[in-house]
Amino acid sequence: MSRPQDLHRPSFSFGNPFRMISPKGSYLSPKLLELLNTFEDTLAKRLSKLKPKDRKEVLGLSWMRLAMESLCETHTDIKTLISNLDLPVCDWDEKWIDVYFDNSVKLLDICNAFSSELAKLNQGHLYLQCVLHKLDSSEPKQFSGARSSLDGWRQQINSKNRRLENCFAILEKLTQTLDLPKVKNSAKGKVLMRAMYGVKAVTVFICSIFAAAFSGSAKKLIDLQVSDTYLWAEAFADVQTFVNREIRSKLSSGIATAVKELEAVDASVKKLYPIIHDGANPTGVEGLRSCVSDFGKKANELSQGLDLVAKEVDGFFQIVLTGRDALLCNLRVNSKVSNSMKVKKNVEGQAVR
Repeated sequence: MSRPQDLHRPSFSFGNPFRMISPKGSYLSPKLLELLNTFEDTLAKRLSKLKPKDRKEVLGLSWMRLAMESLCETHTDIKTLISNLDLPVCDWDEKWIDVYFDNSVKLLDICNAFSSELAKLNQGHLYLQCVLHKLDSSEPKQFSGARSSLDGWRQQINSKNRRLENCFAILEKLTQTLDLPKVKNSAKGKVLMRAMYGVKAVTVFICSIFAAAFSGSAKKLIDLQVSDTYLWAEAFADVQTFVNREIRSKLSSGIATAVKELEAVDASVKKLYPIIHDGANPTGVEGLRSCVSDFGKKANELSQGLDLVAKEVDGFFQIVLTGRDALLCNLRVNSKVSNSMKVKKNVEGQAVR
Protein backbone atom coordinates (compact mmCIF):
# COMPACT_ATOMS: atom_id res chain seq x y z
CA MET A 1 0.00 0.00 0.00
CA SER A 2 1.40 3.39 -0.93
CA ARG A 3 2.33 5.96 1.64
CA PRO A 4 -0.52 8.47 2.11
CA GLN A 5 0.44 11.97 1.04
CA ASP A 6 -1.75 13.67 -1.54
CA LEU A 7 -5.55 14.00 -1.44
CA HIS A 8 -8.82 14.83 -3.20
CA ARG A 9 -12.45 13.79 -2.51
CA PRO A 10 -15.86 12.21 -3.31
CA SER A 11 -19.18 12.85 -4.97
CA PHE A 12 -22.38 10.88 -5.33
CA SER A 13 -26.15 11.29 -5.68
CA PHE A 14 -29.15 9.80 -3.94
CA GLY A 15 -32.73 9.07 -4.91
CA ASN A 16 -33.48 5.37 -4.96
CA PRO A 17 -30.54 4.10 -2.87
CA PHE A 18 -30.33 0.85 -4.80
CA ARG A 19 -30.18 2.61 -8.16
CA MET A 20 -27.87 5.45 -7.15
CA ILE A 21 -25.37 3.49 -5.08
CA SER A 22 -25.60 0.24 -6.98
CA PRO A 23 -26.56 1.14 -10.58
CA LYS A 24 -25.76 -2.36 -11.81
CA GLY A 25 -28.20 -3.85 -9.34
CA SER A 26 -25.71 -5.16 -6.78
CA TYR A 27 -27.29 -5.81 -3.41
CA LEU A 28 -27.20 -3.35 -0.52
CA SER A 29 -28.23 -4.92 2.74
CA PRO A 30 -30.94 -3.29 4.89
CA LYS A 31 -28.26 -2.60 7.50
CA LEU A 32 -26.11 -0.60 5.06
CA LEU A 33 -29.13 1.34 3.84
CA GLU A 34 -30.11 2.14 7.41
CA LEU A 35 -26.59 3.35 8.24
CA LEU A 36 -26.48 5.57 5.17
CA ASN A 37 -29.98 6.96 5.59
CA THR A 38 -29.37 7.70 9.27
CA PHE A 39 -26.16 9.55 8.42
CA GLU A 40 -27.78 11.62 5.66
CA ASP A 41 -30.93 12.36 7.66
CA THR A 42 -28.84 13.54 10.61
CA LEU A 43 -26.81 15.75 8.29
CA ALA A 44 -29.99 17.26 6.83
CA LYS A 45 -31.34 18.11 10.29
CA ARG A 46 -28.02 19.59 11.35
CA LEU A 47 -27.91 21.82 8.26
CA SER A 48 -31.48 22.99 8.87
CA LYS A 49 -30.47 24.18 12.34
CA LEU A 50 -27.74 26.33 10.78
CA LYS A 51 -30.25 28.55 9.00
CA PRO A 52 -30.78 31.57 11.30
CA LYS A 53 -34.31 32.75 12.03
CA ASP A 54 -33.08 36.33 11.68
CA ARG A 55 -30.68 37.33 8.90
CA LYS A 56 -28.90 39.62 11.40
CA GLU A 57 -27.63 36.50 13.16
CA VAL A 58 -25.55 35.52 10.12
CA LEU A 59 -21.87 35.79 11.00
CA GLY A 60 -22.53 36.66 14.58
CA LEU A 61 -19.84 34.88 16.60
CA SER A 62 -22.49 32.74 18.30
CA TRP A 63 -23.65 31.55 14.86
CA MET A 64 -20.05 30.95 13.74
CA ARG A 65 -19.46 28.89 16.88
CA LEU A 66 -22.57 26.86 16.09
CA ALA A 67 -21.42 26.34 12.49
CA MET A 68 -17.99 25.09 13.56
CA GLU A 69 -19.55 22.92 16.26
CA SER A 70 -21.85 21.43 13.60
CA LEU A 71 -18.84 20.71 11.40
CA CYS A 72 -17.11 18.92 14.28
CA GLU A 73 -20.20 16.78 14.83
CA THR A 74 -20.37 15.89 11.14
CA HIS A 75 -16.74 14.75 11.10
CA THR A 76 -17.38 12.75 14.27
CA ASP A 77 -20.37 11.12 12.56
CA ILE A 78 -18.26 9.93 9.62
CA LYS A 79 -15.85 8.28 12.08
CA THR A 80 -18.81 6.52 13.71
CA LEU A 81 -20.10 5.43 10.31
CA ILE A 82 -16.72 3.97 9.37
CA SER A 83 -16.69 2.03 12.63
CA ASN A 84 -20.25 0.76 12.09
CA LEU A 85 -19.45 -0.27 8.53
CA ASP A 86 -16.77 -2.55 9.92
CA LEU A 87 -14.60 -1.82 6.91
CA PRO A 88 -10.99 -2.55 7.95
CA VAL A 89 -8.29 -0.24 6.64
CA CYS A 90 -6.73 -3.22 4.88
CA ASP A 91 -9.86 -3.29 2.69
CA TRP A 92 -9.62 0.40 1.79
CA ASP A 93 -8.63 1.22 -1.76
CA GLU A 94 -5.26 3.01 -1.93
CA LYS A 95 -6.96 5.89 -3.76
CA TRP A 96 -9.29 6.44 -0.81
CA ILE A 97 -6.34 6.65 1.56
CA ASP A 98 -4.43 9.04 -0.70
CA VAL A 99 -7.52 11.23 -0.93
CA TYR A 100 -8.10 11.18 2.81
CA PHE A 101 -4.55 12.15 3.73
CA ASP A 102 -4.33 14.89 1.13
CA ASN A 103 -7.60 16.42 2.28
CA SER A 104 -6.69 16.15 5.94
CA VAL A 105 -3.51 18.16 5.36
CA LYS A 106 -5.52 20.86 3.63
CA LEU A 107 -8.03 20.99 6.47
CA LEU A 108 -5.26 21.29 9.07
CA ASP A 109 -3.81 24.21 7.09
CA ILE A 110 -7.22 25.89 7.04
CA CYS A 111 -7.61 25.39 10.79
CA ASN A 112 -4.20 26.95 11.39
CA ALA A 113 -5.18 29.93 9.24
CA PHE A 114 -8.42 30.46 11.17
CA SER A 115 -6.62 30.07 14.50
CA SER A 116 -4.00 32.64 13.50
CA GLU A 117 -6.74 35.10 12.49
CA LEU A 118 -8.62 34.58 15.75
CA ALA A 119 -5.36 35.08 17.67
CA LYS A 120 -4.77 38.31 15.78
CA LEU A 121 -8.24 39.58 16.67
CA ASN A 122 -7.75 38.60 20.31
CA GLN A 123 -4.44 40.48 20.38
CA GLY A 124 -6.35 43.48 19.13
CA HIS A 125 -8.55 43.19 22.21
CA LEU A 126 -5.54 44.20 24.33
CA TYR A 127 -5.64 47.63 22.67
CA LEU A 128 -9.34 47.92 23.53
CA GLN A 129 -8.62 47.07 27.17
CA CYS A 130 -5.95 49.75 27.20
CA VAL A 131 -8.47 52.28 25.88
CA LEU A 132 -10.90 51.42 28.65
CA HIS A 133 -8.14 51.76 31.25
CA LYS A 134 -7.10 55.15 29.92
CA LEU A 135 -10.66 56.49 29.86
CA ASP A 136 -11.66 55.07 33.23
CA SER A 137 -10.96 58.35 34.96
CA SER A 138 -12.58 60.54 32.25
CA GLU A 139 -9.53 62.79 32.49
CA PRO A 140 -8.76 64.65 29.21
CA LYS A 141 -5.03 64.13 29.80
CA GLN A 142 -5.60 60.42 29.18
CA PHE A 143 -7.23 61.01 25.79
CA SER A 144 -3.96 61.02 23.87
CA GLY A 145 -3.03 57.54 25.10
CA ALA A 146 -6.54 56.27 24.38
CA ARG A 147 -6.38 57.57 20.81
CA SER A 148 -3.01 55.91 20.34
CA SER A 149 -4.48 52.59 21.49
CA LEU A 150 -7.45 52.96 19.15
CA ASP A 151 -5.03 53.58 16.28
CA GLY A 152 -3.11 50.47 17.31
CA TRP A 153 -6.33 48.45 17.31
CA ARG A 154 -7.23 49.58 13.81
CA GLN A 155 -3.78 48.70 12.50
CA GLN A 156 -3.94 45.29 14.17
CA ILE A 157 -7.39 44.49 12.80
CA ASN A 158 -6.63 45.70 9.28
CA SER A 159 -3.28 43.90 9.01
CA LYS A 160 -3.12 41.21 6.31
CA ASN A 161 -2.98 37.54 7.23
CA ARG A 162 -1.09 35.56 4.61
CA ARG A 163 -2.32 32.27 5.99
CA LEU A 164 -5.89 33.43 5.54
CA GLU A 165 -5.23 34.44 1.95
CA ASN A 166 -4.04 30.89 1.23
CA CYS A 167 -7.37 29.49 2.44
CA PHE A 168 -9.13 30.46 -0.77
CA ALA A 169 -6.63 28.55 -2.90
CA ILE A 170 -6.93 25.51 -0.63
CA LEU A 171 -10.73 25.62 -0.72
CA GLU A 172 -10.68 25.92 -4.48
CA LYS A 173 -8.58 22.76 -4.72
CA LEU A 174 -10.92 20.93 -2.38
CA THR A 175 -13.87 22.00 -4.51
CA GLN A 176 -12.21 20.87 -7.72
CA THR A 177 -11.63 17.44 -6.21
CA LEU A 178 -15.04 17.08 -4.61
CA ASP A 179 -15.73 13.82 -6.47
CA LEU A 180 -14.26 10.76 -4.80
CA PRO A 181 -12.61 7.79 -6.47
CA LYS A 182 -15.17 5.41 -7.96
CA VAL A 183 -15.87 2.25 -6.04
CA LYS A 184 -16.24 -1.19 -7.59
CA ASN A 185 -17.46 -4.42 -6.02
CA SER A 186 -17.80 -2.97 -2.53
CA ALA A 187 -21.21 -2.00 -1.17
CA LYS A 188 -19.61 -0.75 2.06
CA GLY A 189 -17.09 1.27 0.07
CA LYS A 190 -19.85 2.97 -1.91
CA VAL A 191 -21.72 3.88 1.25
CA LEU A 192 -18.52 5.30 2.75
CA MET A 193 -17.66 7.36 -0.34
CA ARG A 194 -21.19 8.71 -0.55
CA ALA A 195 -21.17 9.78 3.09
CA MET A 196 -17.70 11.33 2.74
CA TYR A 197 -18.98 13.45 -0.13
CA GLY A 198 -21.52 14.98 2.23
CA VAL A 199 -18.84 15.64 4.84
CA LYS A 200 -16.60 17.34 2.30
CA ALA A 201 -19.39 19.49 0.81
CA VAL A 202 -20.39 20.78 4.24
CA THR A 203 -16.74 21.35 5.19
CA VAL A 204 -16.08 23.44 2.07
CA PHE A 205 -19.29 25.41 2.66
CA ILE A 206 -18.55 26.33 6.29
CA CYS A 207 -14.83 26.98 5.78
CA SER A 208 -15.65 29.20 2.79
CA ILE A 209 -17.93 31.27 5.01
CA PHE A 210 -15.26 31.66 7.68
CA ALA A 211 -12.64 32.68 5.12
CA ALA A 212 -14.96 35.27 3.58
CA ALA A 213 -15.99 36.64 6.98
CA PHE A 214 -12.45 37.02 8.29
CA SER A 215 -11.06 38.45 5.05
CA GLY A 216 -13.94 40.86 4.50
CA SER A 217 -14.26 39.68 0.89
CA ALA A 218 -17.09 37.71 -0.70
CA LYS A 219 -15.42 37.52 -4.12
CA LYS A 220 -14.32 33.92 -3.61
CA LEU A 221 -17.28 32.78 -1.54
CA ILE A 222 -18.08 29.28 -2.80
CA ASP A 223 -21.52 28.15 -3.99
CA LEU A 224 -21.74 24.37 -4.34
CA GLN A 225 -24.32 22.64 -6.50
CA VAL A 226 -25.43 19.41 -4.84
CA SER A 227 -27.61 16.82 -6.56
CA ASP A 228 -31.13 16.68 -5.12
CA THR A 229 -30.77 12.92 -4.90
CA TYR A 230 -29.14 13.35 -1.49
CA LEU A 231 -31.37 13.40 1.59
CA TRP A 232 -29.53 16.50 2.83
CA ALA A 233 -29.44 18.37 -0.49
CA GLU A 234 -32.50 20.55 0.10
CA ALA A 235 -31.39 21.66 3.56
CA PHE A 236 -27.89 22.33 2.23
CA ALA A 237 -29.12 24.46 -0.68
CA ASP A 238 -31.47 26.37 1.62
CA VAL A 239 -28.89 27.35 4.23
CA GLN A 240 -26.15 27.99 1.65
CA THR A 241 -28.36 30.35 -0.37
CA PHE A 242 -29.55 32.19 2.74
CA VAL A 243 -26.15 32.63 4.37
CA ASN A 244 -24.12 33.40 1.23
CA ARG A 245 -26.67 35.95 0.06
CA GLU A 246 -26.53 37.74 3.41
CA ILE A 247 -22.71 37.76 3.45
CA ARG A 248 -22.58 39.22 -0.05
CA SER A 249 -25.15 41.84 0.92
CA LYS A 250 -23.16 42.84 4.01
CA LEU A 251 -19.79 43.04 2.32
CA SER A 252 -21.13 44.87 -0.74
CA SER A 253 -22.27 47.70 1.54
CA GLY A 254 -18.66 48.66 2.14
CA ILE A 255 -18.20 47.44 5.73
CA ALA A 256 -14.72 46.27 6.64
CA THR A 257 -15.82 42.97 8.15
CA ALA A 258 -18.85 40.73 8.05
CA VAL A 259 -18.34 39.51 11.63
CA LYS A 260 -21.20 41.04 13.60
CA GLU A 261 -19.41 41.73 16.90
CA LEU A 262 -16.32 43.07 15.18
CA GLU A 263 -18.48 45.43 13.14
CA ALA A 264 -20.20 46.59 16.35
CA VAL A 265 -16.86 47.41 17.99
CA ASP A 266 -15.72 49.28 14.89
CA ALA A 267 -18.93 51.36 14.95
CA SER A 268 -18.38 52.11 18.65
CA VAL A 269 -14.78 53.14 17.99
CA LYS A 270 -15.95 55.58 15.31
CA LYS A 271 -18.26 57.21 17.86
CA LEU A 272 -15.66 57.35 20.58
CA TYR A 273 -12.73 58.64 18.54
CA PRO A 274 -14.13 62.15 17.78
CA ILE A 275 -15.03 62.60 21.45
CA ILE A 276 -11.44 62.17 22.59
CA HIS A 277 -9.89 63.88 19.57
CA ASP A 278 -7.52 66.71 20.49
CA GLY A 279 -8.57 66.40 24.13
CA ALA A 280 -11.98 67.90 23.44
CA ASN A 281 -15.05 66.50 25.14
CA PRO A 282 -18.10 68.24 23.65
CA THR A 283 -20.54 65.68 25.02
CA GLY A 284 -19.58 66.27 28.64
CA VAL A 285 -18.58 63.74 31.28
CA GLU A 286 -21.89 61.84 31.21
CA GLY A 287 -21.83 61.61 27.42
CA LEU A 288 -18.31 60.27 27.50
CA ARG A 289 -19.13 57.72 30.20
CA SER A 290 -22.12 56.48 28.21
CA CYS A 291 -20.01 56.11 25.09
CA VAL A 292 -17.19 54.35 26.96
CA SER A 293 -19.70 52.03 28.65
CA ASP A 294 -21.15 51.02 25.29
CA PHE A 295 -17.64 50.60 23.90
CA GLY A 296 -16.66 48.36 26.82
CA LYS A 297 -19.75 46.21 26.42
CA LYS A 298 -19.13 45.70 22.69
CA ALA A 299 -15.44 44.93 23.29
CA ASN A 300 -16.33 42.34 25.93
CA GLU A 301 -18.89 40.64 23.66
CA LEU A 302 -16.28 40.46 20.92
CA SER A 303 -13.66 38.93 23.21
CA GLN A 304 -16.01 36.30 24.64
CA GLY A 305 -17.31 35.38 21.18
CA LEU A 306 -13.80 35.03 19.75
CA ASP A 307 -12.79 32.72 22.59
CA LEU A 308 -15.78 30.43 21.94
CA VAL A 309 -15.15 30.27 18.19
CA ALA A 310 -11.43 29.66 18.75
CA LYS A 311 -12.30 26.74 21.05
CA GLU A 312 -14.45 25.13 18.33
CA VAL A 313 -11.81 25.67 15.64
CA ASP A 314 -9.25 24.00 17.88
CA GLY A 315 -11.70 21.16 18.44
CA PHE A 316 -12.09 20.69 14.70
CA PHE A 317 -8.31 20.66 14.29
CA GLN A 318 -8.03 17.91 16.91
CA ILE A 319 -10.75 15.81 15.25
CA VAL A 320 -8.99 15.97 11.88
CA LEU A 321 -5.60 15.32 13.46
CA THR A 322 -6.70 12.34 15.57
CA GLY A 323 -8.50 10.82 12.59
CA ARG A 324 -5.36 11.13 10.53
CA ASP A 325 -3.21 9.64 13.30
CA ALA A 326 -5.62 6.74 13.77
CA LEU A 327 -5.48 5.87 10.08
CA LEU A 328 -1.69 6.08 10.07
CA CYS A 329 -1.57 3.76 13.07
CA ASN A 330 -3.88 1.27 11.35
CA LEU A 331 -1.75 1.38 8.23
CA ARG A 332 1.40 0.59 10.24
CA VAL A 333 -0.33 -2.30 12.04
CA ASN A 334 -1.64 -3.74 8.78
CA SER A 335 1.78 -3.32 7.18
CA LYS A 336 3.40 -5.31 10.01
CA VAL A 337 0.72 -8.01 9.78
CA SER A 338 1.17 -8.18 6.02
CA ASN A 339 4.96 -8.48 6.34
CA SER A 340 4.57 -11.09 9.06
CA MET A 341 2.29 -13.13 6.80
CA LYS A 342 4.80 -12.90 3.95
CA VAL A 343 7.62 -14.13 6.21
CA LYS A 344 5.45 -16.98 7.47
CA LYS A 345 4.59 -18.03 3.92
CA ASN A 346 8.25 -17.94 2.89
CA VAL A 347 9.22 -20.11 5.86
CA GLU A 348 6.42 -22.58 5.14
CA GLY A 349 7.43 -22.67 1.49
CA GLN A 350 11.04 -23.45 2.39
CA ALA A 351 9.89 -26.18 4.79
CA VAL A 352 7.82 -27.80 2.03
CA ARG A 353 10.81 -27.75 -0.32
